[in-house]
Amino acid sequence: RMNHEQSRALYDRALSVLSGGVNSSVRATRPYPFFVEKGDGGHVIDADGNRYIDFVMGYGPLLLGHSLPEQVQSAIQQHAAEGPMYGAPTEVEVELAEFVTRHVPSVEMLRFVNSGTEATVSAVRLARGYTGRDKIVVMQSGYHGAQESTLVEGEGDHTAPSSPGIPESFAEHTLTVPFNDKEAAHEVFEEHGDDIAAVLTEPILGNYGIVHPVEGYHDTLRQLCDDHGSLLIFDEVITGFRVGGLQCAQGAFDIDPDITTFGKIVGGGFPVGAIGGKSEIIEQFTPAGDVFQSGTFSGHPVTMAAGLETLRYAAEHDVYGHVNDLGERLRAGLQDILEDQAPEYTVVGRDSMFKVIFTRDGPDSLEGQCEAGCQQQESCPRFEYCPKTGHDVTQAETERWERLFWPAMKDQGVFLTANQFESQFICDAHTGEDIENALEAYKEAI
Repeated sequence: RMNHEQSRALYDRALSVLSGGVNSSVRATRPYPFFVEKGDGGHVIDADGNRYIDFVMGYGPLLLGHSLPEQVQSAIQQHAAEGPMYGAPTEVEVELAEFVTRHVPSVEMLRFVNSGTEATVSAVRLARGYTGRDKIVVMQSGYHGAQESTLVEGEGDHTAPSSPGIPESFAEHTLTVPFNDKEAAHEVFEEHGDDIAAVLTEPILGNYGIVHPVEGYHDTLRQLCDDHGSLLIFDEVITGFRVGGLQCAQGAFDIDPDITTFGKIVGGGFPVGAIGGKSEIIEQFTPAGDVFQSGTFSGHPVTMAAGLETLRYAAEHDVYGHVNDLGERLRAGLQDILEDQAPEYTVVGRDSMFKVIFTRDGPDSLEGQCEAGCQQQESCPRFEYCPKTGHDVTQAETERWERLFWPAMKDQGVFLTANQFESQFICDAHTGEDIENALEAYKEAI
């Protein structure tokens, strides 16, 4: 068995000076987290020298893995050496904005910020300012960062804050519908359409398992927003530059949102967020318009350089071909394992995202099931059983996943996101051998 003495000692120290011993709640794995010393390609090495295949990838930002290619590395070092930041514009933020607007279909203009949360906070404020309306529609169990307007629970207009510290009055302006429920979307617009500033959704739910949209769901949202003068906001913090390659998920699904939020990959492993969209909307931000938005570290030159060179490298070296191919091999291999060992479980994911959801029920026969992960095809025998909403994922065997399966995978040297809800990711540095080794570990742990 692996030795974790150093990690245990570090966690002991951390508990004295960091709330819960961590700086992001999801990192507090039981009984204590392992502390990472360094990354190496598609692997991490912990404080005790244990080596793991890394499918967490920083929770998504590390498209290229830990060992950055020369062109990315040198751009980061050059910008850091020239002075950390200036409080003035730099050319590299213009270049990154030009790259994004060139490749993402709906994005004509951008504003860079420092986190995915900051991007969604700003996008919600922008939508309200642009439309002059207050209400926002979000998906039940959708996640849009640690922000007051979307930390809600409940159904329809019967919502309440999902965390202490948020006044009840905040939740009054947030309406919820289940993801993939076209009828619920129609109902909420029938009742509140004139007051709805925007619908905010992830193209694929990425923090509640990985829930793929059913055929036509996003088209329904687009149509409802058009009919009622509301904005459609795609939160592509997770899917941006991962699903659908450089065109992002909106290109893959052929949907034209009004506003898109970005984070993770667009900063190449450094703190980042961005709000993109139609020029007439994004221009409502100060100083061009009246919707206040500002930030000391926004457009940080080191982050901008890391993001730009990461995306350039991905474009020039067929990174998406490689990671998507590995993703398909891994998901197909997982389906084979589950067919033998746990046919009720569901493999989910797309491109370089993947997860196994410990669903409780499945069909009698799996003949003709979606290949390499759930795509919500009505012809699939699993269609009635696979998760359609975040709530469906919460009904799966989440405790078994977290308490038994995650530690078993860790003991075999595979680092997965800490619970059944968070996506897992493949990077360019992963190899076919990593996939084979991971599949062996799954076989053992399941």
